Amino acid sequence: MAQASRFVTARPHKWHVQEHGEGPRVLLIHGAGGSTHSWRKMFPRLAEDFQTLAVDLPGQGFSTLGNKSRCGLDHMAHDLAHLLDQLDFTPSAVIGHSAGAALMFRMALNQPDLANTRLISINGALENFRGIAGLLFPAMAKFLALNPLTAPLFAMTASSPDRVKSLIASTGSTLEPEGLAQYHKLISDRDHVEATLLMMAQWSLDGLLRDIPNLSQQVLFLAGENDKAVPPDTSLKAAKRIKNATCVTLPKLGHLMHEEDASGCLEHILPAL
Repeated sequence: MAQASRFVTARPHKWHVQEHGEGPRVLLIHGAGGSTHSWRKMFPRLAEDFQTLAVDLPGQGFSTLGNKSRCGLDHMAHDLAHLLDQLDFTPSAVIGHSAGAALMFRMALNQPDLANTRLISINGALENFRGIAGLLFPAMAKFLALNPLTAPLFAMTASSPDRVKSLIASTGSTLEPEGLAQYHKLISDRDHVEATLLMMAQWSLDGLLRDIPNLSQQVLFLAGENDKAVPPDTSLKAAKRIKNATCVTLPKLGHLMHEEDASGCLEHILPAL
């Protein structure tokens, strides 16, 4: 919904946001490497009944990264909260996908004004890499992010339509041509790729995983049975650690389940809202 787009400077970043609708306020947070486009099928329906705000995370989509050292979980949660304060937007519900769910939970733990906010996680990325991968992958991401040639080379070599289709398929999801075209644009953008690499390099879930049992909010976890990026049992394990949480697994859907079957996801989300 391009007509809902605008830019907001909330230091240190220049944020692209989409806002539409009236009613209780709902915030949408995409995952690493995504953008507001990932809510394209869900946003119009939510905006019928809610004042709906979707954001591009710093450096991703159309947002401009103002400080390359603020791409980790804690910094990004702080900066997103600052944006919401500037917009005077206190959500009654937050929907976060993948790493966006981790951001949602960190904000909910940090901010007293979100104590009564409903939290909805879609394939929440709430586990560190296990074993040797937990040591190597963050170091590799940091190395790649520091190399000025990485982002343009990735954008050139990984952004062919066939490779984008293969990349999306590796998540367990199947998208329509419009969705694939949107990801092709993102992966072809060197600034978007660089910001995503920086996010991966600076990301740490240790503090969040320690604190997550302290959540008092009502939480709904949605997990895709065919998610190849975040195992569906990740959501189930997290739900068991939170007092007021439930978990629903949707059959046949992958990591981008809210793009594959927005209606099926909304069947569970709307009653929770």
